[in-house]
Amino acid sequence: MTLALTAFAASAEPPSPGPKDFDLPAVFHIGEFGVTKPMLLVVLSLFVIVGLFSTMARPAAVVPGRMQFAGELVYGFVRNGIARENIGSAEFMRFVPYLFTIFLFVLVNNFYGLFPFLQFPSMSHIGYPLAIAILSWLVYNGAGIKKKGFLGYLKHETVPGGMKGPILLLLVPLEFLSNILLRPITLTLRLFATMFAGHLLLILFSLGGSYLLLHSDNSLALPAGLVSSLLAIAISFLEILIMFLQAYVFTLLSSMYIGEALADEH
Repeated sequence: MTLALTAFAASAEPPSPGPKDFDLPAVFHIGEFGVTKPMLLVVLSLFVIVGLFSTMARPAAVVPGRMQFAGELVYGFVRNGIARENIGSAEFMRFVPYLFTIFLFVLVNNFYGLFPFLQFPSMSHIGYPLAIAILSWLVYNGAGIKKKGFLGYLKHETVPGGMKGPILLLLVPLEFLSNILLRPITLTLRLFATMFAGHLLLILFSLGGSYLLLHSDNSLALPAGLVSSLLAIAISFLEILIMFLQAYVFTLLSSMYIGEALADEH
């Protein structure tokens, strides 16, 4: 959004936000390889997460301070509220590190969209949600195959319990398509589309308000510009909730898929 605002200020033309605002130029090049802002933000998120939770964990006191309490609260939320609830008490602990990591990774990269100068949610570039969706796909399928064997897991995922007869000719391909092939796609699109649309709305109302207040001669420009600017602020607060919910939903669905892969019956 910063780049869009800068370009608009320089041209003073009516804003026309669109997908082009997500196609950011390279910040610098390594040989012929261009390093873009989203790439830098993803790398930055690793340092932010590791640094923040190292600071929270360092005291390791019996009576936690505020930072340690905050870290334990987030960890407990993922551990008990997501992993244990959906995978089960017997096997959930070995998946907690993965689920905790993807929750924080998605959350931090979503929240970039609200910070001044950063102002770009990394997950609005489809490659990043696709990569972690494929990783989740590998984790839950790998867990199911390890427990049941390849053919046993394939049967578990494609043959609904208690179903017999010719109806299986219809159900098995549908279950295979739904449970094996489409899940990483739906995980990707849910996260990507929400972050893309939310950031596009912020650009639209921010640029629209700026144009109407500073450059338009229309008699309705002042009230319309104020409304547009207020909507941009309101959407920013709404985005805080949506960004958290998207990180939660992505992690929740990943844990549900793991739990289903390990379940005794489909």
